[in-house]
Amino acid sequence: MGKKYVIGVDYGTESGRVLLVEVSSGKEVATNVTAYKHGVMDETLPGGTPLDADWALQHPGDYLDVLSESVPAVLEKADVSSDDVIGLGIDFTASTILPLDRKREALCFQEKWENEPHSYVKLWKHHAAQPEADDFTEVAEERGETFLKRYGGKISSEWMFPKILQILREAPKVFEEADLFMEACDWLTSRLTGSLHRSSNTTGYKAFWNKKEGYPSSEFFTAVDSRLEDILETKMRGDVLSIGEKAGELTGEMAQVLGLKPGIAIAVGIIDAHAGVPAAGAVRPGQMVMAMGTSTCHMLITDKDQPITGVCGSVEDGIIPGYISFETGQVAVGDSFAWYVDQAVPGYVKKEAEKAGLNVHQLLERKAAAYQPGQTGLIALDWWNGNRSVLVDSQLSGAIIGLTLATKPEEIYRALIESTAFGTKKIIESFVHGGVAVDEIFAVGGLPERNRLLMQIYADVTNREIKVADSSQTTALGAAMYGAVAAGSKAGGYDSIFDAAQHMARVKEETYKPIPEHVKIYEELYSYYLEVHNFFGQEKKSLMHGLKKLKK
Repeated sequence: MGKKYVIGVDYGTESGRVLLVEVSSGKEVATNVTAYKHGVMDETLPGGTPLDADWALQHPGDYLDVLSESVPAVLEKADVSSDDVIGLGIDFTASTILPLDRKREALCFQEKWENEPHSYVKLWKHHAAQPEADDFTEVAEERGETFLKRYGGKISSEWMFPKILQILREAPKVFEEADLFMEACDWLTSRLTGSLHRSSNTTGYKAFWNKKEGYPSSEFFTAVDSRLEDILETKMRGDVLSIGEKAGELTGEMAQVLGLKPGIAIAVGIIDAHAGVPAAGAVRPGQMVMAMGTSTCHMLITDKDQPITGVCGSVEDGIIPGYISFETGQVAVGDSFAWYVDQAVPGYVKKEAEKAGLNVHQLLERKAAAYQPGQTGLIALDWWNGNRSVLVDSQLSGAIIGLTLATKPEEIYRALIESTAFGTKKIIESFVHGGVAVDEIFAVGGLPERNRLLMQIYADVTNREIKVADSSQTTALGAAMYGAVAAGSKAGGYDSIFDAAQHMARVKEETYKPIPEHVKIYEELYSYYLEVHNFFGQEKKSLMHGLKKLKK
């Protein structure tokens, strides 16, 4: 048998990436990126219809373009025959949902709905469903719903059912017209296979589903809104398949579009950050993976099924089959650095960067690295897009404490980096206090590849060695690995994700180790962070909530 290949399709916030991977070694053979033509729609629809604050929509046609453009492109770049491609896996941002008609087409494709915001994809960072999320939480608390403990005791506006409820309340005609609501990940898998399935990963983390109990009862949904009484049997149809299984086989119609052979295995879809777990080889308990990019998702595998404060999902067979997989996260990490560079850095810094032949991030990293821990005199809160863990409160906002007339841009940049590291330390403490060990830390994504200062600060703040995946495309690699498992060993793939990880996952030899003298100072700085964190996030959260309300 000659060389066999699998394809990983990674759907991000601004673009989709297709990666062609050699099955036997995990070698990344070719990649191609397709930018979304419509991008993130947070101000207007394509036709000019204005959007309210906290909205974030996308056009599903952009997702189909990724498949039709980038899949043929990687085959051409690598000069690989479609005969040698045995499987395909998809990862996607989540919860990213869309309403579908009876043909499983997006409602926004229809002319009658093209100017209706609720007919489009609601992106993961669509936060306008916070009142609905609060209502779900309140009803679950009043009824003593046991599922709530799996999500840290609080339901996020980012998840599936709050977004569906917002559609029901604000655009009931769209709700009525929708035959199905699906995660974009599961929708695309359905498009490729022609079958209707949902992923244990997407439904478990974003739609309250549990392997043993299924979804919450219809009585619960009715208590939230009587019009949701039969939503599980109607608009949430579709059996749930475990991560690591085959969702189906590529149809002839879609094979022609993608330039692949019909009948190849299509894996059950997975959330983008979660795909980085097997790609880093972190398939055993105690191994935490930080998927670091515009936001950070922390994932931890364990055999202990117990509640942890601030966890955004505790799902059996959620990421690695046979284990409980925890997820927590920080909503703005790279986004917060980008906000500062794009909106607040003085012009002279940009000129200095241009003169030095660097981008602004590189210049600020270089300048910030000259400071010792504590030397800036600043503490920042990493809540520039709300707090996902451990407070689960999208109405919180960012802050920088200690600014003076002498504060320099690079000092603010360093404080922003440190704030994200402190947020991660708070999450780790939550796990450890809950009795779940965090023995190893792996970092995946674009940020660990680009920013050495950031990784060293994380090692110093967490007082843990950090290993970095040997790929800047780990989510696409992880999706491809699940494609190899879906294909199975008889087709040239693997029979389990553990086998796939053994042969395809890669970690760099160089690691980031804590510097003892830095660790000591950061422990003091972290105590200050906790004071500010508890004050604005718990004791006086009404202050930030009030400002958000006035802004709206």
